[in-house]
Amino acid sequence: MLKADSRQPTAILPIAIFAGSRKQRKMKIDVIALFPEIIAPALKTGILKRAHDANILAVNLYNLRDWTTDKHKSVDDYPYGGGAGMILKPEPIFAAVKALNPEETANVVYLTPQGIPLTQGFAESLSLESHLILLCGRYKGVDERVREKIVTTEVSIGDYVLSGGEIAALVLIDAIGRVLPGALGDYESAHIDSFSQELLDHPHYTRPAEFAERHVPEVLLSGHHENIEKWRYAEALKRTAKHRPDLLQRLELSEEDIAILKEAGL
Repeated sequence: MLKADSRQPTAILPIAIFAGSRKQRKMKIDVIALFPEIIAPALKTGILKRAHDANILAVNLYNLRDWTTDKHKSVDDYPYGGGAGMILKPEPIFAAVKALNPEETANVVYLTPQGIPLTQGFAESLSLESHLILLCGRYKGVDERVREKIVTTEVSIGDYVLSGGEIAALVLIDAIGRVLPGALGDYESAHIDSFSQELLDHPHYTRPAEFAERHVPEVLLSGHHENIEKWRYAEALKRTAKHRPDLLQRLELSEEDIAILKEAGL
């Protein structure tokens, strides 16, 4: 077994503030990428910074080229059998993952359009892990032996193709980080967003009560919390039926739910 590598997160990331802390973290995410600088700025702002400051999340960024052995730091090669595009070589990926995961306890996540679609529930299940290694693909992808021998989970953020896995990794980090206890000022907020309750979110309003000839619904001004919650649920149900009817097919609707939709003409 290869011992833990002593190299630090790539030197191009002085602003990757999650790296280098000796304090114990509840969750660690290591990212292996060719362009980790794409991810770095987001880690220094907003909820992800708060997760770091709350000592609940450590994100370390590594450049795959640090594990190459030739003078050109080559990470890709032509595919066997011919065809367009280049393939990420297995050697540096194997070396990187072994260095970052010497005990083989981490969940190694490969970001790929062929993976399991990312949902709120999936993100929340991954947030329970103690150590994730995110592998960002490039070009035509990785040598299949990486998927067969190293990768434990494959994740897709949508049915489209990006230039690389860095943006997908950032999406996953953000989705995971915001549901960690302490990341949001109001922890409950993360669990009543769209998809957290299997429905899209309900409409939101703030001051003023009248603007652009539109009024805030009276129920929200009533102070009657039970009626407000009923209104919010009904609006979320109607919004889901209108914009994402596929989500309702997964649910067992009550007679009251069906009545709400019928009354709304949905």
